[in-house]
Amino acid sequence: MNKDEQEALERLIAIAKGESGQCGRVADFLLAWWNAHDCGGFDLTHLWNVDTEIARDMQIVFGLIARRQSYPDALGYKADFEEIVREWRDFSES
Repeated sequence: MNKDEQEALERLIAIAKGESGQCGRVADFLLAWWNAHDCGGFDLTHLWNVDTEIARDMQIVFGLIARRQSYPDALGYKADFEEIVREWRDFSES
């Protein structure tokens, strides 16, 4: 992972840990990479509802995902993604 990719990913992780609508869209994007089956996919039209800088970071991370062909935990981000899952997904049994 190069410096630009790392910085973009870490900015997105920080945003996904927030509580705004944009934060939810960023969380959806990241969690689709983490586990699309359980966490849901990412609606590309959500790109219309994030700031241009965030969309650019998503583009950079999308390229990283395609190039590295690995999950975020393999890149050392397991704890961050687990935190995002706890914040944005409810997997508790009813």
